[in-house]
Amino acid sequence: MRLKHLIACLVVLVSVCGSAVAQQYFRIGTGGTGGTYYPIGVQIASVVSQPGRIVVSAQPSSGSLGNVIGVAAGSLESGFSQADVATWAQTGTGTFEGKPPLTRLRLIANLFSESIHIVVRKDSAIQRVSDLRGKRVAIDEVGSGSLINARMVLAAHGLKEADLKPEYIKPNQSADRLLAGSLDAFFFTGGVPAKAVADLAASPAGIRLLPLEGEPARRLRSESPFLFEDTIAEGAYPGVPATPTLAVGAQWVTDERASAELVYQITKALYAEPAQKALASGHPKGASITLANAVRGAGIPFHEGARRFYREAGVLK
Repeated sequence: MRLKHLIACLVVLVSVCGSAVAQQYFRIGTGGTGGTYYPIGVQIASVVSQPGRIVVSAQPSSGSLGNVIGVAAGSLESGFSQADVATWAQTGTGTFEGKPPLTRLRLIANLFSESIHIVVRKDSAIQRVSDLRGKRVAIDEVGSGSLINARMVLAAHGLKEADLKPEYIKPNQSADRLLAGSLDAFFFTGGVPAKAVADLAASPAGIRLLPLEGEPARRLRSESPFLFEDTIAEGAYPGVPATPTLAVGAQWVTDERASAELVYQITKALYAEPAQKALASGHPKGASITLANAVRGAGIPFHEGARRFYREAGVLK
C-alpha cells in the first residue's frame, strides 16, 4: 500500500509540474488607460486566454512606438501599434529613418481603425489647427503614435512644436487639464469612442473636435499611404457633430521568435465564435476585430503562427 501511495503521489506531482511548465504567458503592450488600446487589450486578453495553458495579459504602456521597441527588446511578448509605426519600425523608414530597423517585428492581426482627434473645449475660440499657434497643447507622451501623428498634422498646417506650448502627457491627463482650463487643446489618435474623450464630452464643459480636411489632409495622405479619410460620426461623443479627420489601422504585433504554436493558438482563439461574440458586445471597436479585417493593411510580414491560421481560414494564400 505504501508503494502504491508513493506512486500515486509521484503521478500527481508530475502532473502538477507538467501543467506549470506547459502554462505560457503572453503580455500585450497597450497604451494609456484613458485611450482605446488598453480596454481593447483587456478584452482580447480575456477572450484568448486558456486557463492552465495560456495566460494573456494587457499591460498599460506609452503606446505604439514604445510597444514596438519593447517587443523588439524582449520586454514585451506583443503589443498594439499603428500600422505606420509598425512598418516604419520593421523597415527602418519614416520615424525610424537612420535607426537600426526592427526586422524581427511580425504581425498577428490588423484590428480596427484609429481616428486622429484634436480636442478643444466647446467654448474655445480655437476653430482650426492653425489657431493652435502659441496655445497650450498636449501632443501625448514620447513613445506614442499620437505624438507622431500630431507632429505630422502640425507640419501639414505649417506649424511645429516650437510654435506651441507643448505638453507631453496622456489623454486622461490632458482631459483633466482641459477641463480645469490649464490646457487649450490635445491630440489623440485612437479608436472611437475613447474613454478620456467621451468622459470629457459628457462633462458640463463639453468639447469640439477640430476638422482635419482640405489641402493639409490631402498632403498628409499623399505623404503617408497608411492614412485614410475618416469621419468621427455625430453622436460618437455626446454633443459632438460629425467631424472629418484621418485614420490609420491599429495592429497587434509580436517578434518572429515568439512560439509559432502559441501565436497560432492565440490567433485561432481570437476569431473563434465565443471570442467574436464577446468582442462585438464589448467595446464599440471590438466589433471591427473580425477575420475579414485581420489581414487588411499588412505592412509587415505575418508571424508564422498567425499565417498558419489565416491560411487554414482561407483569408491568406
